[in-house]
Amino acid sequence: MTLEDRGDRAADDGPRPAQVAARARLGLVVALLLIAAVAWWWSVEQMRGMDAGPWTALGGLAGFVLLWVVMMAAMMFPSVAPTVALYTTMTRTRTPLAPAAFTAGYLLTWTAAGVAAWVVGSAVGRVAGDSLAWDGAGRVVAGGAILVAGIYELTPLKNVCLTRCRSPLGFLLGSWRDGPAGGLGMGVTLGAWCLGCCWALMLALFALGVMSALWMAFIAVLIAVEKIAPWRSLLTYGTAALLVALGVVVLLAPTAVPGLTVPVMQDMPMM
Repeated sequence: MTLEDRGDRAADDGPRPAQVAARARLGLVVALLLIAAVAWWWSVEQMRGMDAGPWTALGGLAGFVLLWVVMMAAMMFPSVAPTVALYTTMTRTRTPLAPAAFTAGYLLTWTAAGVAAWVVGSAVGRVAGDSLAWDGAGRVVAGGAILVAGIYELTPLKNVCLTRCRSPLGFLLGSWRDGPAGGLGMGVTLGAWCLGCCWALMLALFALGVMSALWMAFIAVLIAVEKIAPWRSLLTYGTAALLVALGVVVLLAPTAVPGLTVPVMQDMPMM
């Protein structure tokens, strides 16, 4: 039986093998969770006073990417910790560098995604100008983006990517490479599967307010639940229904959404 066949078979086991490994590597998991906790604290501190509404201005590239990487550590480390623990258990060389390289590769993929998001966001902002203001097309685009995230939950591509993310043993057996360099490459690959799984949720985060700690937590919970909780089908349909309902409310009655910072237009002076 090939590694790929073994990986496909292991996919049916879900996250259980990774959870067993996580118990064996409790120290590593705790370390990743502590990093996530510090990242949450730092992100929230940096967001204080920032515009927490939809389609927040992204600022300079360096500042945005730094905040983005820390945000990804905060949002993704809790759900990826079991996979890192399982990888550490399976590492033949037992080198301490391999798990660090694996985690770095994972973050490298998300860093590239952040750079791409900044480039696209900045370009759209320059081209569209004020037409994407909230009282223009901004609300429609925000609601539409959230609807897209909900619909994407039910697509075959989402299913394939989520299967990889929920089956750490299957992923590792199907893409194993030895050594720190191999770990880096595997981390990049896992990050790519995770990106395929979560890109629409991140788009929804931009539509709701990427600098809002509340919406950041909301999306992080959806990501973690999808990846590690049981009852996968129920969660998938539930997440899709929740996002579609949220998108409709943003389109029709945005002020009814708790925690959504709706941009308020200043009253025009009387003539």
